[in-house]
Amino acid sequence: MEHSNLKKDQSNKLIFGGVFLFFLGLIVGLFVPMFANPRMGLSSHIEGVLNGMLLMIIGLIWHKVDLSSKWLKITFWLTIYGTFANWLGMLIAAIFNAGKMLTVAANGQEGAPLVEGIVTFLLISLSVATLTVSVTILIGLYKNMRK
Repeated sequence: MEHSNLKKDQSNKLIFGGVFLFFLGLIVGLFVPMFANPRMGLSSHIEGVLNGMLLMIIGLIWHKVDLSSKWLKITFWLTIYGTFANWLGMLIAAIFNAGKMLTVAANGQEGAPLVEGIVTFLLISLSVATLTVSVTILIGLYKNMRK
């Protein structure tokens, strides 16, 4: 795929994914009182809405990110993964009253080891993904700015 077509396609997918994640965050907000841990449910709602907006914003500036096709693909998928994993990790913690790593929002609650393992994996991996995305987008924007 030609570089400019790749960027346009990824930009459209980021914006669509952002609107979809925003919608999922709104839906979760309707069910906050029903979760085993409503405070974590509220966190999932907020993460969905904010990460949805982040995806939309990144999609809107994607044409200004000057990276190779390889790094565009890596950054694109890490962006999708990080934003959805953030929402999903909080949602799982809310449903199963987990959150060993989320001391404030989980209010000291701890779920089953399997659930805690899933939430911990999602939180750590999304952190690495988001930091990587931030650095690569900054590099891409800087390269564009220097042109």
